[in-house]
Order: sequence, then C-alpha cells, then structure tokens
Amino acid sequence: METTALQTLAGQDAVREAGLRDYGLMPASADELPVLADASTRSALDNLVQLAASLCGVPFSVVNIITAERQLQIAAFGIDPGICSREDSMCATVFLNRSTTVVGDASRDSRFAANPFVTGEIADVRFYASVPLETSSGLVLGSLCVFSDMSGSPSAGQLEMLEMLAHQVVELLELQHRTLQLSGAMAELQRSNALLSEFAGRVSHDLRAPLTAILGYVELAEDDPDIPAEHPSLEYLGYIGSSGRRMAGMLEDVLDYSRADGTLNRERVFLPAVAAEAARDLGVDLGAGSGISCEGAELFADRSQLRTLVQNLLANSLNYRSESRPLCVALSADTGPLGTTVHVSDNGKGMLPSERQRAVQPLVRLNRPGDGPGTGLGLSTCQRIAQAHGGELAITDTPGGGVTVSVLFPAGP
Repeated sequence: METTALQTLAGQDAVREAGLRDYGLMPASADELPVLADASTRSALDNLVQLAASLCGVPFSVVNIITAERQLQIAAFGIDPGICSREDSMCATVFLNRSTTVVGDASRDSRFAANPFVTGEIADVRFYASVPLETSSGLVLGSLCVFSDMSGSPSAGQLEMLEMLAHQVVELLELQHRTLQLSGAMAELQRSNALLSEFAGRVSHDLRAPLTAILGYVELAEDDPDIPAEHPSLEYLGYIGSSGRRMAGMLEDVLDYSRADGTLNRERVFLPAVAAEAARDLGVDLGAGSGISCEGAELFADRSQLRTLVQNLLANSLNYRSESRPLCVALSADTGPLGTTVHVSDNGKGMLPSERQRAVQPLVRLNRPGDGPGTGLGLSTCQRIAQAHGGELAITDTPGGGVTVSVLFPAGP
C-alpha cells in the first residue's frame, strides 16, 4: 500500500514538473532559480509580493515554485529569493490542498512546529498564510505566502485581497506560458519556412535545368527549316512549349511563395524605382503609354520582396484587365501612424466580396470565364510578404470598377 502511494506521488510530481517546464519555471540546474521571460514580469511579481506583505501587515512575502525536490522563490519581499529543499518548505506541506492556509502561530501547529523555518534553524516564523497558485487547467505551480516572526490573525478582507493577488500572480505566469508557447511556435514556423524555402529552391533548380533544355530544343525544332509550316508536329511543339513555359512560371511562383516569409533586409525603398523594375520584368513600362502609373513614395521594406509583391499585383492587373476599356493601373501610397500603405488600383474585371477570401489562399484560382492563365499563388504570396513585414493585405473595389489591393508596411525602426 505504501509503495503504491509513493508511486502515485512520484507520478503526480512528474506531471507537475512537465507543466512547470512548459511554464518556464524549471531552472537549468539544482542551485539556480528559474529565469523569468522578461523584466516586466519580474518587476510585476516584485510589486505583487510587496503589496501582499503591506496588505497583511507583515514584513515578509514570497512567491514559491515547488518542484519534486525543491522550493524556489522567484519573487520575495523582506528577504532575498532563495532555494530550499521541498522537505524544509512550509508551503510544500499544504499547497496541493488547493485552499488558503492560515496559521496564527506556526509553533503551535502540528504541521509546522518541527519545520526548520519555525524552529529557528532557518527562521522563526510564527504567523503564516499561504494561497496555492493554481492555473485554469488545474496545475498547482506553488504558492503566494506571507509570514512574520510575530503571531497574528488576518481579517477576512485581508485574506480576500491576498487571494486576489495570488490570482494576479497566476495571470502573470500564464502570460509567460503563452509567451513561451508563441516563441516556440514562431521558432518552429521559421524552421519550417527555412526547410520549405530550401526544398523549393532545390526542386526548382533540379527541374529548371531539364525544363530549360526541353524548351530550348522545342525552339530549335520550331525554327527548323526542314519542317514544313503545315506539318502537324509544329502544333505539337507549340503545345509542348506552352506547357513548358507554364511550368517554368509555376516554378518561379512556388519559389517566390516559399521565400515570402524569409529573412527580411528592410531598408528605405523608393516605390517608383521598384515598380519600374517589376513592370519591365513583365514586358511593360511605366507611363501613360502603358496605362500604368506610379506616384513617388518611400517606404521601409525588403526591396526584393516588395518587388515580388508589386510584380504579382501588376501581373494580376494585366491578366484580369477589362476588354471594354483601356488598361489603367495606378500605384500610390499614403503614410500614417502605423506605416505606409501601398495601393495598386486597376480598372479590370473586379472581384466579388465573396471571392476575396478564396483569392488569397495558395493554389486557388477563381476560374472565371475569360480569365488568363495563372498558378493561384500571386495574391497568397503577396499576403505572406505583408505578414512577414508585420503588416496586412486588403482587397477592395476600385471606384468605377476594378480591384484595389492595399498592403500596409509598418514604419521603420
């Protein structure tokens, strides 16, 4: 029976220590205190223990984290934070009861009379009150306790306030827990994105070489004077060339998409210069003759990714232009307290509000009658670029018809 009870306690301690580790409350070694996530958490805990002591009219207050073997004081008022064995801890005796413990004179309480914190071996505690630090999931992290070397009896109001402060301590530790979870998720996301970029780059390189060779041979065959113009093989070669060029475009789009969350090299960028480069890559120029205009504006962004974003948006405007009116695409920007928002407005076919959420999903095309070719990665790549910069992408109607895509780039440091 005794062996079974010890095994159960050991199992409970293992579960608790796993929880404490998730909360960042397990130190690196036995003689160290846990390192809290940031200075603001440490400062807030120091203020709370000082307030707890003041409210209860006692000289000492601590926040204890209790592991299977030790008591770790992560914040203290009236004494320096320290470490002791769990056997010597007063709070370890009662904290798993999940209720507030109040003792007027610990030397007269059978639970604590022989404790070294009471006998004088470590301290001479008399008045003692302890509130368990229990999370919403039921994990008991430790305790908030106040104590004195004089006996005492707190009022109901003081105990109520002490329990409220314990709740605030748990809220701070929950915030640290969520911060650690977010940091872990971000690290995993960065690792995943790095692997994706590496994989996409390798696949793109491995496929591009044979694809380039195929397209080269197709062009040579199409220019071969020995093949008559009416020969059906020319039609087949045209199909092969068209499919190959479409595949090459897909490889470039996949590579852009994989890189969109990569490391940013932010700098001051002149929008018209980037827009001119993107337009030239599409075989058009900025100016009245092309129907594409760009206002002068500066923003803080990764130049390469901004160029990819502008090129994708211009390509969409060209691809989904209206057949009933001349092309008109306007690039503009406005700066506000949150940063600079780049707008690309066209007078093309437009997009229904119900289509906008689907349009930014990867590999999703609307497939409307008359739409040109595409891979369904353009807008999703733009959205990833916006998110990587800490901004956001929005799609609205252009007055008079068409689509306006707006991307916020937060202000520089």
